[in-house]
Amino acid sequence: MRIKTYTPTEGDIQREWFVVDAKDQTLGRLATQIAAILRGKHKPTFAPHMDVGDYVIVINCDKIRVTGNKLDEKMYHRHSGYPGGLTSISLRDQLQRHPERVLHAAVRGMLPKNKLGRKMIKKLKLYTGNSHPHDAQQPKPLEIGR
Repeated sequence: MRIKTYTPTEGDIQREWFVVDAKDQTLGRLATQIAAILRGKHKPTFAPHMDVGDYVIVINCDKIRVTGNKLDEKMYHRHSGYPGGLTSISLRDQLQRHPERVLHAAVRGMLPKNKLGRKMIKKLKLYTGNSHPHDAQQPKPLEIGR
């Protein structure tokens, strides 16, 4: 008897759309569950070498919760490429200016660091308000951590 390992093909992948409300959700706990859905780990057809995940729409990114002293101690850094071009911004300031970037950075850090991860992060749609322009895809509400 020969046992074969199942590998999904492009025709086997069925993508769904989910909408998540980030209001009063803890940043890291929400990001881990979103990353798992983007990878497709919740599906029985999961394969680590393929993108079998679903699309995730996150609303109310500006109302996300952070525990501990992270608001003032956690820093986001970027470099322009020029000498002395390092710019740092605290989590508190980043949440005020660009709240969707905070969740984007957290989820991106939990995905693979290769072409596959870059493909997966494109399925994440982040919005600060209570509405989104993806009504045509008929996203299903997803309760995370409630």
